[in-house]
Amino acid sequence: MEFTAIEGLILSLGESPVWDERRGQVFLCDITNNRVIALKLDGEIVGDWTFEANVGSLGLCESGRLVIALAREVILFDPETGERRTLVRLKGEIDTNRFNDGKVGPDGCFWVGTMDQRTDREPIGALYRVSADGRIVKKKTGMFTSNGLAWSSDGRTMFHTDSAGKWLDRHEFDAATGEIGEGVRIAHPDEEMGRPDGGACDADGFYWSAGVSAARLNRYDRDGKIVAQYPVPASAPTMPCFCGPDLRTMLVTSHRLNAARLAEYPLSGGVFLARAPAAGAPVSRMKGL
Repeated sequence: MEFTAIEGLILSLGESPVWDERRGQVFLCDITNNRVIALKLDGEIVGDWTFEANVGSLGLCESGRLVIALAREVILFDPETGERRTLVRLKGEIDTNRFNDGKVGPDGCFWVGTMDQRTDREPIGALYRVSADGRIVKKKTGMFTSNGLAWSSDGRTMFHTDSAGKWLDRHEFDAATGEIGEGVRIAHPDEEMGRPDGGACDADGFYWSAGVSAARLNRYDRDGKIVAQYPVPASAPTMPCFCGPDLRTMLVTSHRLNAARLAEYPLSGGVFLARAPAAGAPVSRMKGL
């Protein structure tokens, strides 16, 4: 794959791109600038909203609204009217923890993890399942930076990573109940391989991980073997997303905050597009909202 940058779009910490097939556009966030952006694949920005706190991640709802993880709360947001309401607030975690990577699962609920933002991080983050009725259930603990959520196209496998813990887990997933099986640790990516940031699944059962420390995308099989690597023209790619009517356009967000590598990667913080070698697994929408 050869990536090209969307001209004129540089973010501080681009993340969580989601393809909205109804609108024919991508929603993504700029975490540290507290923004959500709606983008056409030709580069046209068709929506730009600023919030009062960091925007960690987002997903689509059945109604066309968005479910958005701000630093300490998950909200429901209507991009057509600007209306919003709080679904849940983060409780029981230290004040410096915030919501991070999140996606809507095949069960129709929003899965979102937390991270320790302190310099000396500890594995005190968790993974939660948020349902339309405002219930939040803790499903997993012990992460430095919960990340990399993605589901196989049949909805029976969930992948989950820890960017700072440098591991990739695979879980059995029950879309009817939202229950996950005990995780199988299938990979331990290091700095050179690419610490695992955001992820996505393709229709062939492979898991794509943004190697945030290695300027590349890694394509893993279900047993954790890297079967292909693709360079990205940014020092720290953050999440891949399959887009377009055929889900064969690969969009990748990136991080600009590593000033030491800007001379080598001046497009860091950009959003990049390429033709993917496989179609993506369709994303789910939050049920009941």
